[in-house]
Amino acid sequence: MEKVVDHALAEKQVRELWEREKIFETKKGSGPLFSVDTPPPTVSGKLHIGHVFSYTHADIVVRYMRLCGHPVFYPLGFDDNGLPTERFVELRREVSPYTMSRSDFVAICREEVAHAEEEFKQLWQRLGLSVDWNKTYSTMSDWTQRLSQESFLLLLKKGLVYRKEEPAIYCPVFRTTVSQADLEDVEKETLFSDLQFKTEAGELLVISTTRPELLPSCVALFYHPTDTRYKHLAGKNAVVPVFGQAVPILADDKVQVEKGSGLVMCCTFGDKTDIEWFKKHQLPYRPSIGLDGRMLELTGPLVGKKVAEARLEMLEILKRENLVIKQQTIRHSVSVFERSKREVEFLMLSQWFVKILPFKQELLTMADTIAWHPAFMKARFIDWVENLQWDWCISRQRFAGIPFPVWYDKKTGALYLPEAKDLPLDPRTDPFPGSVPAGVELIADTDVMDTWNTSSLSPYLCKALYENRDTGVFEEGIRVDGFIPMGMRPHAHDIIRTWTFYTMVKTLMHSNTRPWDSLVISGHVLSPEGSKISKSKGNNPLEPDRLLSQYPADVVRYWTASATLGQDVAFSENTLKIGNKLVNKLWNACRFAQEHFIDVPLQEPEQKGALNEWLLHRLSSMYKQYTAYFEQREFSLALGVVEQFFWGDFCDNYLELIKYSFYKPEFFDAQEVAATRWTLYHATARLTQLFAPFIPFITEVLYQELFKERLKAQSLHVTQFADVQKVFNFEKSETNVKSLLAVVDGVRKLKSEKKLSLKTELSECVIIASQEVLDFLKTQEATIKGISGARELVYATQSAGSSFIEEHESVWRATVCLS
Repeated sequence: MEKVVDHALAEKQVRELWEREKIFETKKGSGPLFSVDTPPPTVSGKLHIGHVFSYTHADIVVRYMRLCGHPVFYPLGFDDNGLPTERFVELRREVSPYTMSRSDFVAICREEVAHAEEEFKQLWQRLGLSVDWNKTYSTMSDWTQRLSQESFLLLLKKGLVYRKEEPAIYCPVFRTTVSQADLEDVEKETLFSDLQFKTEAGELLVISTTRPELLPSCVALFYHPTDTRYKHLAGKNAVVPVFGQAVPILADDKVQVEKGSGLVMCCTFGDKTDIEWFKKHQLPYRPSIGLDGRMLELTGPLVGKKVAEARLEMLEILKRENLVIKQQTIRHSVSVFERSKREVEFLMLSQWFVKILPFKQELLTMADTIAWHPAFMKARFIDWVENLQWDWCISRQRFAGIPFPVWYDKKTGALYLPEAKDLPLDPRTDPFPGSVPAGVELIADTDVMDTWNTSSLSPYLCKALYENRDTGVFEEGIRVDGFIPMGMRPHAHDIIRTWTFYTMVKTLMHSNTRPWDSLVISGHVLSPEGSKISKSKGNNPLEPDRLLSQYPADVVRYWTASATLGQDVAFSENTLKIGNKLVNKLWNACRFAQEHFIDVPLQEPEQKGALNEWLLHRLSSMYKQYTAYFEQREFSLALGVVEQFFWGDFCDNYLELIKYSFYKPEFFDAQEVAATRWTLYHATARLTQLFAPFIPFITEVLYQELFKERLKAQSLHVTQFADVQKVFNFEKSETNVKSLLAVVDGVRKLKSEKKLSLKTELSECVIIASQEVLDFLKTQEATIKGISGARELVYATQSAGSSFIEEHESVWRATVCLS
């Protein structure tokens, strides 16, 4: 073995080995399949350190399960349709979908995402993800579109999808509807204005509002039924200032009496409460805002202005007419689209919806059948489901998405649907494939599907990959051919309300089962300012490519593995340094070991000696903890126990204690030295395997150098714990060796207190302990002399003092008291 490892060269050679030998290719072997529903990263720019963080977490678990002997199916997808990809392409190619045909724009998108996906793949391979790269999918591909459109048609047939002209959440910036899950609540400062209204009879009224630009859309005033100030207004009308329309004054218990004047206007639409009142009281629809985010002709002097401009202009008009009674600046919560960070509006549009409100209880029950890691993350899901207020709107007014396979009779609106065999189809460019009655003119649905509507089908996309087919994957049943539920879904906590939730909706509707047996949920990597690092926020100080050029991939993986599952963490360069130290120490420890276990017999010795039995017992106890933590997906704790064992028991104690039996074998029993060589080989192999999920490159190099010839497997990462991690139980030796370590620690401490080298020779070392302990220590005399540097050992059972070290005529003498 080289003294120093060339990590760049070693990583390249290891990647070539894995690819050449097809180490991570899906193998349908014996035992239960462990399948992974890997999150398809959004193709909207470069990957950031947060991706490195969470995807490495998944890979650590996968590598562990492979070593447990499970056949593993570990595919990877790319989420490359929808708004994020469109924006990425627009900026990168400096094009606009509004200035070209849809087909030309989609062609450009496909070209760009192909380059981006290759960059993603190269980064994942550098990081050491053990993905089967023959099993990948793209949400923009034809076969994915076929499955997504087939799912839509099946759910439509079941009555679980419906189309309705309905108030929809709308982003004027991107000119598309969005779903409730796409929203963020933010605090913003605004003016809260008291405006003067009048009844038709001339009675003055005060309305408090933050949205004066919606006065042309005012369709009613509301007061609380118990508010005695306004009960006399029941059945009367008010006149809207400036615009003059008469609106009814109505009572409703959703009015907050203490807010403003207690009299509130309902506009179509300012918020969700307006929508509720609109439906409940069957109010007219008066839109003020168009699809481009500008004010419509109905708004008179505001026409053509953007909402923010119209708000200021409306206040100026009201002030000129002395209709503003009072104003105050307030902070209130508003909903913004997570992509544009701009306030959303509510517009009446014909949209497709998936029914989710009737299934809230079924989804909550399903959540109880899934193992959540960490367990507290389930509370986020429960809170989201319990507070859902809308069915899932899956219509988007965008370009590079999956089209709805629907045509309409232009006169009657009747639906014309293709058969599954005709998919995929784009009604905007393709003719209807079936027969059309004479005289019927068809028009195409021009919307595309929400990207989550497709990525929520990931278990079915994975099933299609696993079985090498893209049809017939939506069979009913508790288990879909034994594939669904999948083994694990890993992702970060921010998409519990989207990807987790929507996927559970789809498997409930298609297969009446949960999507996966377990969820593994990572935290976020935080920027120095304490916010989530993301492509869209532009706050990524650590480009993964640069990081992987500065540090070995194993070191970066060590940093990710050190984080507590589910917790947000700040990036730590200090943790990288600790990881680098570990990798180097493992290499050096194996270099030392290699010198002494060359040609060691494979047969386990019957008599091992107390020190070797102690190590094997401690190693077995650590392995038990290691597996227990991994089964709970607490990989950081699993890393912690193996790392603690490696640094403490193995390096600081065992290697230091046994080296004297190798350097001065004449003082030791030959049979015990042979047992030590066997134990050293066995322990080193086990540690290499236990570190493998975390630092796969250096451990693979060590395996190829030291263990492949005997263990035979082409790669460390397809060996199995059952063949390497033998369980030993030597409780008595563990107890006995504690006293030996206490002597060693005592001598080290005494020398350190006097600032002596640990190699400083002692003329004599007196050990004071019980007779039982002394009887054992006498069997370890050669080891104690070697590590303490003592020429003679003296044993005693009684002492009136404590441990000490003293010098007489430049000769040092130590006394170690264990009692």
